[in-house]
Amino acid sequence: MSTYRRFYTENIWFFTLVTHHRKPLMTHPQMRTALRQAITNCRQRYPFEIDAWVLLPDHLHCIWHLPDIDLDYSRRWSIIKRLCTQSCQKITPDLLPLWQKRFWAHAITSDEDYHHHMNYVHYNPVKHGWVKQVREWEWSSFHRMVRSGVYTKEWGSDVDIVEGTGKE
Repeated sequence: MSTYRRFYTENIWFFTLVTHHRKPLMTHPQMRTALRQAITNCRQRYPFEIDAWVLLPDHLHCIWHLPDIDLDYSRRWSIIKRLCTQSCQKITPDLLPLWQKRFWAHAITSDEDYHHHMNYVHYNPVKHGWVKQVREWEWSSFHRMVRSGVYTKEWGSDVDIVEGTGKE
């Protein structure tokens, strides 16, 4: 088994997880249900807050706020991926494996970094050509952010976005 060095000092993290061979599974109803239930189960034992989230067909991006007393995000992702896989295996075993073994983790280091990654998460469906406007993508925390006043519903539709960053 591989041992990966992980940096565990900050409590706000940006993540990218990708499906195995980039299979377009993430937006399928069974996968979304399995992922939601896996996250709910994991959070009962290992709490964390989800600041931002987007599901695309073959990957997801999110920002988590971890409690100061337990910053072990690798354990959380391991549990979520395992529970999601077990659930999907019961429904459609031909889709396995579901996940790439590794994932991308980035410690958020400043307010600017946080805002940059929040924008990146929410602009990602437009960047990949799935929709023309951010508000058109269903599987995103963008809609929650609009309701809470963080974004306007027009955000990202008529601004100049720096290539690949989602930053205005």
